Amino acid sequence: MSSGLTRRRGAGGAGPAAEGDSSNGTAPRTSTPSARDNGPETSYESTENGHKIAFDPRDISESAERSKQPKLTLMEEVLLLGLKDKQGYLSFWNDNISYALRGCIVIELAFRGRIAMEKDASRRRFPLADRNIEVIDDTLTGEVLLDEALKMMKQSEKMSVATWIDLMSGETWNLMKIGYQLKQVRERLAKGLVDKGILRTEKRNFLLFDMATHPVADGGAKEEIRRRVRNILTQRTVVLNGSQFLPESLEFRYMRSIAMVCAAYAANVLENALASLGHEARERAFAQTDDLLADYSQWPFGKKATQNGIGANLPQLINEEVNSGKDKELQLETYSCKLLACPPLPNVTFGYTFVQLPSSIQAKLSPSKSLAPTIRS
Repeated sequence: MSSGLTRRRGAGGAGPAAEGDSSNGTAPRTSTPSARDNGPETSYESTENGHKIAFDPRDISESAERSKQPKLTLMEEVLLLGLKDKQGYLSFWNDNISYALRGCIVIELAFRGRIAMEKDASRRRFPLADRNIEVIDDTLTGEVLLDEALKMMKQSEKMSVATWIDLMSGETWNLMKIGYQLKQVRERLAKGLVDKGILRTEKRNFLLFDMATHPVADGGAKEEIRRRVRNILTQRTVVLNGSQFLPESLEFRYMRSIAMVCAAYAANVLENALASLGHEARERAFAQTDDLLADYSQWPFGKKATQNGIGANLPQLINEEVNSGKDKELQLETYSCKLLACPPLPNVTFGYTFVQLPSSIQAKLSPSKSLAPTIRS
């Protein structure tokens, strides 16, 4: 008499058909290790009531990664500075920010220890912008854009910083590499800020069509970024207090802040953080930005004693951060490649050192040139 129950099929186990094969004298099918290995790894945790909870260990590693990093990435901070608080969109005439955001992706990966300059003694024969970078840690960061760029760099041949920024911006005539372009970067960053509670989503009517906009929901986040910018560019003694956006335990806090200021300058959104200053104070702040670019657009850094009295303690603070990261010199060398071509200086800052970009790229990044009303993601 049949009990009406059938044996449950396990991973790679045999079903009823396999049982019939066994009864006919043929050997039953057994699960192969390769079939099990191909699936995602699963761990179990026992609770007080004896139940087991399944979880993916990768979720735990991503959570640990996020706890060590600031709440906002460099890309998100620069985008937030450029957004109009109430309207929730960027200036349609600012095409610089698209290229700058791709540069910030490279910087952020360098700060997180995912990429570094290729360990090759002959690299010093080439300018910083032409030196190849390589992936040194392919662990996912939990940030979609960073992980997408990291996977491309891992699967591709080694290329220079300038080449990667061009490819991610879609600036290439090579049809075989057009797939490297990162699409809808601004919109994806804005949606990430919505998920983090910094922005909210609304719909606005622009003449004949509706468009999603992202006004600021948490003004404290943007004000903290503005305050940090003004601190670096106007104070004689720079002191960055700890916050969720710049934790005290964060590595390279001052270098990261300088990179953010320079990236905002290259993206032509820096003046949004200086709007509350008078005319002369703004001019001094922009002059200080030029000095920062000149001093930190080389590796090793060439910071000299300050002449205008602003940021007198910055050289010492940066020197302490560099000395604490002696084992990360190749990452810091990549920092000198952070895209920041800012007039009158044709330099860029990128992660942990700064690079001289080709004249064609300088022309694209120069905020002083007349911009066509094209909109890029």
